[in-house]
Amino acid sequence: MRLIEITPENFRTFHDAGRILYRDDANWIAPLDMEVENIFTPSKNNLFTHGEAIRWVLQDDTGTVIGRVAAFIDHQKAAKSSVPAGGMGFFECINDKVAAFTLFESARKWLKERGAVAMDGSVNFGENFSNWGLLVEGFMQQGYGMPYNKPYYQKLFEDYGFKDYFQQFSYHFDISGPLPERMVKFADYLASRPGYTFEHLDKKNIEKYVRDLVEVVNLTWSNYLEGFEPFRESDLDGIIRDAKPILIEEFIWFAYKDGKPVGVVAAFPDVNQLLVHFKGRLNFWKAMKFMWLKNGKTIKRNRVLMAGVIPEYQNSGVIMALFLQFARATKNKSWYKEIELSWVGDYNPRMRKVYEQIGAVPVKKHITYRYMIDASVPFARFTNEGGNSSLRKDYIKKDQENHSDV
Repeated sequence: MRLIEITPENFRTFHDAGRILYRDDANWIAPLDMEVENIFTPSKNNLFTHGEAIRWVLQDDTGTVIGRVAAFIDHQKAAKSSVPAGGMGFFECINDKVAAFTLFESARKWLKERGAVAMDGSVNFGENFSNWGLLVEGFMQQGYGMPYNKPYYQKLFEDYGFKDYFQQFSYHFDISGPLPERMVKFADYLASRPGYTFEHLDKKNIEKYVRDLVEVVNLTWSNYLEGFEPFRESDLDGIIRDAKPILIEEFIWFAYKDGKPVGVVAAFPDVNQLLVHFKGRLNFWKAMKFMWLKNGKTIKRNRVLMAGVIPEYQNSGVIMALFLQFARATKNKSWYKEIELSWVGDYNPRMRKVYEQIGAVPVKKHITYRYMIDASVPFARFTNEGGNSSLRKDYIKKDQENHSDV
């Protein structure tokens, strides 16, 4: 076997590894090469200002690519953590323990040299709403940004020594039938209270909505999520502008109280239902076909990437009212049949309960694993205790007292 570092001269072999390994798997939808490549391009990924990354492919003795992996570390984030961790991701491999362990070892050694005490995988060198987690249940074509992998990967990870750090659940909501009557009445009542307004994204005033999104996200997740790094407007502005050709305004909703943004639900059309035709590559003519399909009625599902309410309104029912606006907007596009709500962590029983209350069902499960590079440091599952707001702690206490409700 031969391990080869990816350089600007051979980067295509990294993407070809997926096409080779999944050539007979109808469930795999190739992500666009250019989107993955942007993650590893310093001018496209702000994490390179305080982080670094490396990639390899693995060849067998005949020169055939049999695996790939990437390793990366955000030095700024690692320095703030009691257990400095790096990441391992974009792992693909044949069902061979020696090959898999060779890839894992390359990532482990590289991260150890950079001071990492733990290695998380399979994760992204970027935000966690894409390329995050190892699929262990729900082996079907995945929604846009959600990773798909071979079922045997779980055993390869666990045999190497990775442990379940946290689990991620994706829910599906059938929009083809009537919305739950109880949900509609309750959400309509919440939305009608004095001072509350709800509006969807307007591309003509996108700067305003980027500001509102940054405010909601930072207030929500900094108070809630352990180790959260606040967004800058430039971070989300880039994501929104890059996605502008596929954005549907009515799929991104904001809640306001007396004019102040207090909540958001953001969903994208599941363009994987288009990308299945392109094998990860778009030239001019393929791009024209993509846009033609997008403007038709090929996409029948959208995917919620982000949903949150700032702490002081988390017990107000705003999230239910937001979901109603979003669900109605989706239902108005009659060719849409399903909403994917992904993903929510096992450490977040509150949001899982909200999804279940609106009638969504869990369909897929991914796991984020952790490997302890320094075996003297005890492994601990992620509980998010370091990021819990008092509101959430009170909820968890009540939830534990009445666990049958979850």
